[in-house]
Amino acid sequence: MQKQPEPEVNLEQILERLRSFFGRFRLGGGGGSFLYIVLGALAVAAVVWLGTGFYTVSAVGGEVGVIRLFGKFHSESGPGLHWFWPSPVGGKDIVQADERRRLELGFRGGQSTPEESLMITGDENIVDAQLLVQYNIKSPRDFLFNVVDPEGVTLRDVAETALRQVVGSRAIDDVLTDRKDEVQDDTLALLQRLLDEYQAGLRVTEVKLQNVNPPQEVRDAFDDVVKAKEDKERIINLADAYKEDILPRAQGEAASLRQAAEAFRAERVNLATGQADRFTAILNEYRKSKDVTRQRLYLEAMEEILPDITKIILDPDAGVLPVLPLQGIFLTPFPQTAGQR
Repeated sequence: MQKQPEPEVNLEQILERLRSFFGRFRLGGGGGSFLYIVLGALAVAAVVWLGTGFYTVSAVGGEVGVIRLFGKFHSESGPGLHWFWPSPVGGKDIVQADERRRLELGFRGGQSTPEESLMITGDENIVDAQLLVQYNIKSPRDFLFNVVDPEGVTLRDVAETALRQVVGSRAIDDVLTDRKDEVQDDTLALLQRLLDEYQAGLRVTEVKLQNVNPPQEVRDAFDDVVKAKEDKERIINLADAYKEDILPRAQGEAASLRQAAEAFRAERVNLATGQADRFTAILNEYRKSKDVTRQRLYLEAMEEILPDITKIILDPDAGVLPVLPLQGIFLTPFPQTAGQR
């Protein structure tokens, strides 16, 4: 089909129509009033158009203004009042870079989505894993210009890829019980690396496993295993607490017994040493003067022995007499009679 010729533009006709339209607004006298009206209208329109170029970037939420010139990235602006060419020459997008955003993988509003959550572990088991991803905007320029729907399909696909790769390299017990933290850390690192390779402009701040369950057919058996491991950890903690309570007390009692034994040993050694020194001193004195020393030792022994002995004096000629207690009484020698000499 032959292309129809485009109609010619008749400038004179257009100007004539404009003159007839604005002719009714002419001021008295002079054909130049029409031109003044047109220029005034254009000036007002230009002022209004330029006024639409003002915009404000707030400091709350880490807002960043991304400026476009003829659809291409031009610059970024921080908090405050700014002006740039309005549309269609320029454009602007206000991005809240520090706003915490979240992605639910494997569930939506508490409802599981098996097509995302079911995956195979490294030991060829099936596990139902749900993941919560928290993130913010790392680079507003990359976020707006490099990837289509960066926090939608792109982030969801990358997060699912990272989680499946990490879970697929580990045993099912690592995901279900004692190594969830390692799975989360590995998933976060892999997810961030993939996003950086895509230049998606996103920063992952936290990756948290939500509900992680085995297949429904063997869930009861896995629950028993998990409960047994929890009981094991609980008993170990109780044993450690008992050890921490008993061991210090036993060590304290042992230290007390050792100190008492050391004190007793020192006392006995000192006593024996003193007695040996006393005996040596007496022996030296005895060698110097045997009779005097022997008499002194005898008297000292009697001084120790006699006070503890009950003394009774009987008259051999009087028969049985009542006992005369002389304990503690100072006695004077009886005068001798002629018959007793």
